[in-house]
Amino acid sequence: MTFDPHTTAFLFPGQGSQSVGMGRDLVAAFPAARAIFAEADEILKFPFSEIMWNGPDTSLNDTINTQPALFIHSIAAMRVFTEIYPRELPAFVAGHSLGQLSAITAAGTLSFSNGLMLVRKRGELMKRAGESNPGGMAAIIGLDIPTLDKICHEASSEDGIVQVANDNSPGQVVISGHSTALERAISGAKAAGARRALPLAVSIAAHSPLMASIQKEWDEAVASAEFEDARIPVVGNVVAAPLIKAASLQADVSSQMQSRVRWTESIKWIAGQGVTTLFELGPGTVLGGLAKRITDGVNSLPLGNPVDFTAISS
Repeated sequence: MTFDPHTTAFLFPGQGSQSVGMGRDLVAAFPAARAIFAEADEILKFPFSEIMWNGPDTSLNDTINTQPALFIHSIAAMRVFTEIYPRELPAFVAGHSLGQLSAITAAGTLSFSNGLMLVRKRGELMKRAGESNPGGMAAIIGLDIPTLDKICHEASSEDGIVQVANDNSPGQVVISGHSTALERAISGAKAAGARRALPLAVSIAAHSPLMASIQKEWDEAVASAEFEDARIPVVGNVVAAPLIKAASLQADVSSQMQSRVRWTESIKWIAGQGVTTLFELGPGTVLGGLAKRITDGVNSLPLGNPVDFTAISS
């Protein structure tokens, strides 16, 4: 296919897209990817790539490892793309939750080294928050955001808070918060006619007030990272609008820790700018699937394995 930068956006996945073996074929096929994985092992001071390639699942799925793994694979895919198309950039980039840090690194806001260390810090802090203030998340299928906002408000009380964490696509939403409030919200969602309301296998209540205990340290880590203005507009998770200035990107990344990921609005905005092709850089096709539910007329393609690059370079 012919790559048209004016009608293309790059998307970067968050947690849930990881799997053992991720990135191994990319490294075998492309020196640019090999260099990124080697650099990551050097930065982290241990063979982190072994966790990505050989697991076990329990190690890879530990948030402290999941987040760097996704970041490394996504940036390796971006480096391979720039090797094939050295003078081309997409019109926009966006990343889902953790993927936002991949997106801003791809946009030139952070160096790979600074981005990886910030991602590692994010995983460490969120794991600690989950251990000190346990909570949970649940997927709700078949209810709209206003209905879920009302349900979460009614389910929240002095003993616990729950809120919308990820507006993934119309009718597919994740809520997050204290276990007691989460249970009440799940019951409320079922009573309101949700097709499904299921707890997720996590102990971290991401994008909720349960992250407040680590917010100060996260703000400090983001503030001390060497952000620069983006070369490509980054559609922020919190504002669901394009950001270029370093300070605006830092603010969105900091706020994201306790705020909802406005993914539906982000993809609608991108499509509204005339974008017709979305590439998902990294493992999996989760974001492509969500995009199909969000908007018509947009083609979604993976870009994380050698065969994917063969398709765009042919």
